[in-house]
Amino acid sequence: VNFLGTDTMAALMCTKTYYGESSTGFSVPASEHSTMTSWGREKECEAMRNMLDKYPKGIVACVSDSYDIYKACEEYWGTVLKEKIETRDGFLVVRPDSGELPGIVLEVLEKLEGKFGSTKTSTGHKLLPPCIRVIQGDGIDIQSLEMILKAMSDAGWAADNLAFGSGGALLQKLHRDTQKCAFKCSYACVDGQGVDVVKDPITDPGKKSKKGRLTLECEGGTWRTVTEGKGDASKDRLVTVFRNGELLKDYTFTDIKERAAAGLA
Repeated sequence: VNFLGTDTMAALMCTKTYYGESSTGFSVPASEHSTMTSWGREKECEAMRNMLDKYPKGIVACVSDSYDIYKACEEYWGTVLKEKIETRDGFLVVRPDSGELPGIVLEVLEKLEGKFGSTKTSTGHKLLPPCIRVIQGDGIDIQSLEMILKAMSDAGWAADNLAFGSGGALLQKLHRDTQKCAFKCSYACVDGQGVDVVKDPITDPGKKSKKGRLTLECEGGTWRTVTEGKGDASKDRLVTVFRNGELLKDYTFTDIKERAAAGLA
């Protein structure tokens, strides 16, 4: 919903089948460790050069920690291959895949800045030149992602320098409780009488559900759910999608992405 880069074929097939979109994401050329280490330690730089030669345009990502991530940033990418990177039609994404977080991200950014330089954004944060970026996929979950971004901000780095890979921690540790997302009954009609329905377990206040008839309203760019039938029906953004097994509103994936982005600019 919030990005286009993906290697998850199941998700692409899902959006194609159920949301009427021919393509909702794409991958990029990217090396993995065996495609680098099969060249041998002494030819790692040549393996990196080969990636740039094979993919002269667009985005290309290259894992760079097979032996020495610091040597890769300073000697290979930042010296031997620097001109090729700077004159290439597109940009290189350097991937560290080991090391302690958030330190390894900051160290890689600093090594690359030492060779490629940086500029300042409108907010005063440092930004690498457009020919080079970094991706961190190792050890990423919702907590470490926030920790890394905070460490970057504290060190004066712009978030645009870094992309995040969705590895096992995001796939296996991301569930409905992560974002407090669950479907709960809030209102029922019993013997012709309306009944407000709520879940409020004493053992976990965070699982309290919303009660009664709901409206979703937006005022001044702020979204809020009004509960217990106290909302303004004329301002309600909720619409009936399913009723008694019948699909009443068929959204495309583009509709969903536009809705998700509303108010984020």
